Amino acid sequence: MADQIRLIKKYPNRRLYDTQTSSYITLSDVKELVLENANFQVVDAKTGEDLTRNILLQIILEEEAGGAPMFTSDLLSQMIRFYGNAMQGMMGKYLENNIKGFTDMQAKLQEQVRSVYGENATVSQDLWAQFLNFQGPAMQSMMGAYMEQSKKMYAQMQEQLDSQTRNLFSGFQFPNFAGGFPADKKDQQTPSSEPPGTPNK
Repeated sequence: MADQIRLIKKYPNRRLYDTQTSSYITLSDVKELVLENANFQVVDAKTGEDLTRNILLQIILEEEAGGAPMFTSDLLSQMIRFYGNAMQGMMGKYLENNIKGFTDMQAKLQEQVRSVYGENATVSQDLWAQFLNFQGPAMQSMMGAYMEQSKKMYAQMQEQLDSQTRNLFSGFQFPNFAGGFPADKKDQQTPSSEPPGTPNK
């Protein structure tokens, strides 16, 4: 039962109904479920359509409208440009892997905090500051590993793109291109290509 998905129904009046607690909840309550790593799904009460992504995007919009947005205008513009682009799928996976790598790094920091301050230690902002001050080398090492992982993922993505490009053009036949790019037009000229009546030099 612990692994069962928590079902939340969204009604036409935009109200959200939590079937586990048999009560109406707000977007803030859904945000708390996200922070608690709860396994939930939001569906349309009438059609059963999965609306989880829509609700999560609404939460992100509310957070971005606050005083400390995470995404700059330039970053959002770059993300929009990838929609409809051939690399849209790869970029989505690239971002997902990077966020996972950063999350794994946070988990390792959390483990080190517990090993230093005890299993039930509360990770406050001051505690994080102290930890980072005393664990500078460890932090640099993990950040280095994270950046290396990011570089490898980018290289793999570039290799995949190059491979797809080669496969795309391998089936095309280009006349006079068998030996590479054609030589300069002046080098390709022959006497037979001269206009009739041209005297020989």
